[in-house]
Amino acid sequence: MTDTLAPPAPAAHPRGQDRPASPPTGQFARLAALGARRCAAPTAFLLLWELAPRLGLVDRVFLPPLSEVLDTLLVLVRNGQMGEHVAASLGRGLTGFLIAVATAIPLGILVAWYRPVCDLLAPLLEVFRNTAALALLPVFVLLFGIGETSKIALVVYACTFPILLNTITGVRTVDPLLVKAAVSLGFSPVSVFTKVVLPAAVPSVFTGIRMAGTSSILVLVAAEMVGARSGLGYLVQASQLNFQITHMYAGIIAIAAVGLLLNQLLVSLERRFSRWRLDHV
Repeated sequence: MTDTLAPPAPAAHPRGQDRPASPPTGQFARLAALGARRCAAPTAFLLLWELAPRLGLVDRVFLPPLSEVLDTLLVLVRNGQMGEHVAASLGRGLTGFLIAVATAIPLGILVAWYRPVCDLLAPLLEVFRNTAALALLPVFVLLFGIGETSKIALVVYACTFPILLNTITGVRTVDPLLVKAAVSLGFSPVSVFTKVVLPAAVPSVFTGIRMAGTSSILVLVAAEMVGARSGLGYLVQASQLNFQITHMYAGIIAIAAVGLLLNQLLVSLERRFSRWRLDHV
């Protein structure tokens, strides 16, 4: 018989049940730190915008405090003016953007996949892709008038080449080993193209689509400043001419917000169409 008693054995958990896991506080801390780092620069910029005019660092006539601009933006939203301008710009921009997507992707596939088509169109494409869209604005106005058609046509032109060039690059840079493996497995040429080449080219194609989305907003705003009676570009230009400075900055904020939302939508679509890449990791 021993003089010391053994410590009681820990209570056994029922079969099939795990011990309660401690909360991953370390992971939460890392996520919080990452979020703080990402928000630091925008927060500092907005704070500087608010304080610089109030402290006299800049003339508040030309750069009002952020709070005054946001008040004006809220007024424009409530009275419906901002909604009208946003709807007009989105209607033009999305129409031209979708036409460019529907045209440039098939054309890019043809140029990349069929050598005769490439030899025929490559010189012409090289000429036009190096011509700035805004430089052709007077040409589009002369051809299509000052109405909606010229603005939509300008957006189509500006969006086509980013999508076209990235589609060509994506199709041409598919790993040849993937194609050879599909052929060795008995895939038909159509199956090789639809099940190997196109999925592998999706990331590059969406890169071009996102670039085109940015171009559509920039070009459209410039076109609306030249000849329009509605739209965010018209709002900014008219506010500047009438010296409604807070209205001008409210329009600029709306343009930035539309651009961010469009980019996030395209990123979500890219993840949706590229889900197979994550499924096979």
